[in-house]
Amino acid sequence: MIEKIPIWSMLPFILMLASIAVFPLFAGRFWDKNKNKLIIALILGIPTIIWLLSSNLSSELYHTMVFDYIPFLILLGALFVITGGIFVDGDIEAKPIANTTFLAIGAVLASFMGTTGAAMLLIRPLIHTNKRRELKTHTILFFIGIVANCGGMLTPLGDPPLFMMYLRGAPFTWFLKLAPEWLFVNAMLLIIYFFADTYFWGKESLESKRREHEYKRPIKIEGKLNFIWLLGVIIAVALINPNTFPSLGNNPYLSFIREAVIILMALLSFQFTTHLTRTSNSFSWHPIEEVAYLFLGIFITMVPCLLYLENNAELLGITNHTLFYYATGGLSSFLDNTPTAVTFYSLAKGLVEQEPNLFKNVQFVAGIPEILMKAISVGAVFFGSMTYIGNGPNFMVKSIAEHSNIRMPHFFAYMFKFSLIILLPLFIICELLFL
Repeated sequence: MIEKIPIWSMLPFILMLASIAVFPLFAGRFWDKNKNKLIIALILGIPTIIWLLSSNLSSELYHTMVFDYIPFLILLGALFVITGGIFVDGDIEAKPIANTTFLAIGAVLASFMGTTGAAMLLIRPLIHTNKRRELKTHTILFFIGIVANCGGMLTPLGDPPLFMMYLRGAPFTWFLKLAPEWLFVNAMLLIIYFFADTYFWGKESLESKRREHEYKRPIKIEGKLNFIWLLGVIIAVALINPNTFPSLGNNPYLSFIREAVIILMALLSFQFTTHLTRTSNSFSWHPIEEVAYLFLGIFITMVPCLLYLENNAELLGITNHTLFYYATGGLSSFLDNTPTAVTFYSLAKGLVEQEPNLFKNVQFVAGIPEILMKAISVGAVFFGSMTYIGNGPNFMVKSIAEHSNIRMPHFFAYMFKFSLIILLPLFIICELLFL
C-alpha cells in the first residue's frame, strides 16, 4: 500500500485547504460566490478521482464519499434547516449579566444543536439586544469563542469533527467524558467575558445606558415546533447505530436508517415552519451550499492523505497525546477543523497498527487509544476558534456582525487582540489539567 500512496498525491488536499484559507483574504469577491467554490473543488477533486481509480483505490474513495460525506452533509443540512426555523426576538437590557447569560445558554445549546445552529440562532438576537451599546465588538469575539466553537463538545452533534469521530465508532455518550474540558474552558471564558463586559459597560455613556434601560421587550420565540424535530435528530444520532443495535453493524448500508430519520425531521421542519418565521431569521440556502461544495472537494482530496498517514504514521514522530493535541489544534486553527480531525484520527490508527507496543494495556475508542481520541477531539473543537477560518460559523458570525455595523478586527488582529491572549492560554492550561 505504501508504494501506491506517493507523497505528491496529497497536493490537491493541501491546495484545497490553502484555497479555503487564502481566497477569503485576498479574493473575497471571487470566493463569495458558491459556484466558484464548486469550481475549485472540481478542479482539485476530479484529478484525485482519476488517480484513485487508476491506482485501484476506488473502494476507499467510495467508502469516504458514501459513509462520511453523505452522513456529514445530511446532519449539517438538517440542523441548518431546523434551527433556521427557530426565531428568537426581543430586546432585554444589555447589562453584563444579561450578555453573559446569553453566552452561557449558547455554550449549552451548541452541544445539542451544533455550533453552527446555535450561532445562527443566537447571533441576531444578541446583536439586537446590544444595538444601543457603543462598545460591543468584544461581545461578538467571545460569542465566536464560546458559542461557535468551545460550547460544542458534549455530543457528536456539537461540532463536525466530533460527528466524524462518531461515524468511526465513538459511542454517542462517550463525548460526555469531555465534560471537564468543556466546563473548564467555557466557564473561564464566561468569567473573563463578564469582567471584560463590566469594564466596557462602565465606559458606556449615560445616554447609551438610558436607552438600554428604556427600550426593552420580552424575549419571544417563534417556530417552537422545531425543537421537537431537533429532538428527533438527537435521538436518531444517539440510538440508531451499531452500539445500540448490533445488527446494523452487519450491513453498513443499514446505518442510513439514521440518515433517513434525520432527513424526515428536516422535511417536517420545512413543512410546518411558516415562511414568515424563516424570513425573519434571514434564512437562505447559501451557507449550506457553501459547506456542500467545499467539503465535496475536501472529502475527495483527503483520501490519499488519509491512506498515506495510515501507512507512514511512525515517520512523523507524533506518538503521544500531547503532540496529538497541539498538532490537531495547530492545524485546526488555520485549516478547517473537520478534515484535520479525520486526518489525525487516521494518523492515530496507523500508529496503532505500526507501533502496537506503544499502547499496551490502554483503553481504546473507535480503534484508537482513548487518550488520543480525547486529544484529537478537544484539540479540533477548541482550536477551531483561534482564527476566523478554523470553524465554519466563525466567518458567518463575523459577516453578520459587520452587516449590522459592528466593526470587527481583521484576520490577524483577531488573533493578536483575542485568540492568542485569551483563548490559547486557556487551551494550554486545559491540556495540563485534563489530558
